[in-house]
Amino acid sequence: MSFASEVKKELTTLTVHRENAKAELIALIRMNGSLGLSNHHFILNIQTENPAIARRIYQLLKQFYDVDSELLVRRKMKLKKNNLYIVRLTAGSEKVLSDLGIFKDGQLIEVAPDQLLQSDAQVRSYLRGAFLAGGSVNNPETSRYHLEIYSVYEDHNQMIADMINKYELNARTTNRRGGFITYLKEGERIADFLSLVGATNAMLKFEDVRIMRDMRNSVNRLVNCENANMDKVASASSKQIENIEYIQSTVGLGQLPPKLREVAEARLANREVSLKELGDLIASGPISKSGINHRLRKISEFAAELRGATAV
Repeated sequence: MSFASEVKKELTTLTVHRENAKAELIALIRMNGSLGLSNHHFILNIQTENPAIARRIYQLLKQFYDVDSELLVRRKMKLKKNNLYIVRLTAGSEKVLSDLGIFKDGQLIEVAPDQLLQSDAQVRSYLRGAFLAGGSVNNPETSRYHLEIYSVYEDHNQMIADMINKYELNARTTNRRGGFITYLKEGERIADFLSLVGATNAMLKFEDVRIMRDMRNSVNRLVNCENANMDKVASASSKQIENIEYIQSTVGLGQLPPKLREVAEARLANREVSLKELGDLIASGPISKSGINHRLRKISEFAAELRGATAV
């Protein structure tokens, strides 16, 4: 089971108050519902590929509305895709839709009514329904964090983004496959959204994986930084030794001033140590890192002048 499926399964088990459940139903019907006519009566079909969501819709309708509904299963033969689950209201559709405030002039309206989404709990329930209807979220163990909610209508998509951003989650919107999406990219914000809609267990799992992943990334960055520093030290040491050996093989280290000579000899005897460690090994007494660096630079300049003179 994918992580998104785990989230949705958890959301379908939540018990909610009637008014909050109505907000959830508004989102589910508005995003996954369609209207048809039969014998001069409206028939409402709400479809999904997730059986748990279909049961959720069926149970909410049964719980809060005295209407005839049925749960149908259609097998999708093309490419052997998932079954399609349809919750159908054969009578009472207008009553339900009117009560939810999403029916006008014989059709579903695009944007949910403000009067049914006044409280914090109702907004959270609507977002839960919207995620169940058109949401997905990447497994936190994958290479990137991503949560999105797909909507056919731009105004409705913007409404979802505005709802999410009431909680300062930095939701953004864009076009996608003939519709629109609201999406989150930051791991912390995605965890906050999961908590917001009631997916507490999924949020805790997401956070556990995210924290471990961030810790691994931090450790890797530290190791890479340390390795880079070691490579830098090794490269610098190699160049220093090359200059010192060149001086030794041409004119001898005795041609260097005494202070430079003792540093050159210490470097030849301790090729792998850092400048700070090298400073502690000087026979005449410890020298600071900057002091060692200054003397090695002077040695390099001496070697460069010597090479120039030899070339002439």
